[in-house]
Amino acid sequence: MDMGDAPAWAALVVSIGAAAVSLKSRGDGRRAADAAETSVEEARRSSDAAERSAAVAEETLADQRREAAERRAAEEEANRPRALLRIEHANKAKWQLVNHGTGPAQNVECVDDVEAMHRNWPSGLSLLPGEVYDFMMAGSMQAPIPSVIRVRWEGQNDPVPLRVPPRIG
Repeated sequence: MDMGDAPAWAALVVSIGAAAVSLKSRGDGRRAADAAETSVEEARRSSDAAERSAAVAEETLADQRREAAERRAAEEEANRPRALLRIEHANKAKWQLVNHGTGPAQNVECVDDVEAMHRNWPSGLSLLPGEVYDFMMAGSMQAPIPSVIRVRWEGQNDPVPLRVPPRIG
């Protein structure tokens, strides 16, 4: 090749340019591949975060549903009809067992042995809401009228102390 061969020199310059472009493209390809890998990794992290977020949302929803169910159950229990028994003095030796509640009291029984009571309450005594049962109780030195009578009824396993009010007249 001689120094005067212009097409050869032009071919050399073009091939050097092509090599430079090729090297530059190769570097750009590497950067593009690195960017693609970074993008894939970020997408994977984003996907993991979305899964964690969805799991937390599901747990929160489950907790809210459980709390709502517990609240409904508590409201139903609070609104359930219940017997509310009280002892009231009618006159002289006449006393009354009154159901002031919203539910019936079935099989009411006096747990205490009250000597001042003239007759024990009948077996299977039941009082509907607002219903009254009259009984006789007269105190003496040997058998005073108690200040509390304990009673039990269906659904009420533990005896409930009922205050005996002071006698009127």
